[in-house]
Amino acid sequence: MKNASIDSLIRSGTKLYLDSIDPDLVEQNIAWGAVGATSNPIIINDLIQTGRFDESIARLIADGHDDETICWQVTDLLVREAQVAFHPVWTATQGNAGWVSFELDPLLEDSSKGLSHSQQVARYIELGQQWSAEQDNRMIKVPATSAGLDALEELAAWGVTLNVTLIFTMRQYEIARDAIWRGAKRRKWLDKFKSVYSIFVSRIDQYTADKLPNLSNSAKGQYGILNAQRIWGENQNFWKNNPTPLQQEIIFASTGTKDPKDVPWKYVSALAGSDIQTNPPATNAAVAESSQIFESRVGRQVAPAIQQELDAAIDIADLESTLMSQGIAKFVTPQKTLLKAVAEKRALLEIS
Repeated sequence: MKNASIDSLIRSGTKLYLDSIDPDLVEQNIAWGAVGATSNPIIINDLIQTGRFDESIARLIADGHDDETICWQVTDLLVREAQVAFHPVWTATQGNAGWVSFELDPLLEDSSKGLSHSQQVARYIELGQQWSAEQDNRMIKVPATSAGLDALEELAAWGVTLNVTLIFTMRQYEIARDAIWRGAKRRKWLDKFKSVYSIFVSRIDQYTADKLPNLSNSAKGQYGILNAQRIWGENQNFWKNNPTPLQQEIIFASTGTKDPKDVPWKYVSALAGSDIQTNPPATNAAVAESSQIFESRVGRQVAPAIQQELDAAIDIADLESTLMSQGIAKFVTPQKTLLKAVAEKRALLEIS
């Protein structure tokens, strides 16, 4: 059943995606008009903990698989289920929507593994090819780390549909976009070429709150929005000059608010009107429960004086370094937690 607030967001031009592949949430959000979803180890871990997939895990255990294999087989199963749910959208839009993102192994970024840069790049390419094979509406999620960025051109050349995640700065976006575009042009055709770039929003405002407490009240909590709008604008201009059959889009990610003083739809509202919002379930639910009517605002940047204050105060290199360090930790740790959850589930199921 449609919801007036979410419907207004969609009518503003936003493609609504869900930051979950929980089958129940997928069903609810599709009813609201969502046209895609994404997964990550935290989401998979939460689903495993519910016990709803114990039968599948028990079968994999009985087949003799180790914990890591079970982890990825369950991830693949859950992502496939979401892909089935969104496949009609993918077909109807000829590939412009209806995608579900599959995150490659975060442990490639675990320093304790001792992988060299070239080994990391090679493994990203190998896994990207493996997990995208014969998957109509699956995007492969690759982080904007040094190794991830260096894998993008080859993956794009192979025809892998990419979602570049953990993007915090224009520099990362431009490197990712240019690498993917180089790879895409190595193909013999571009009719199925699709790429998206996940710009993290609320984490930027967490950074400014921690590092720049003396910002004016007008500037506080605004750089995440401004940064996302600028990258969105650059993306619009680039693809206008390099047109492709399908849209190459920005994903506005990390759209759940962290500051309790903010309304839950702060970023949803500010970035409404174009491209993709991948919102946490709680954010979409808050929007649905609100009486807000959304209109396109993504092109309305904050006041010039506030932009000048923010630009003068923010050290972009430190922002990127800090948030990437935090992001990689948040990337790696959940995968370890997921593997631990599979091991614990094995112990419980084997006893029973």
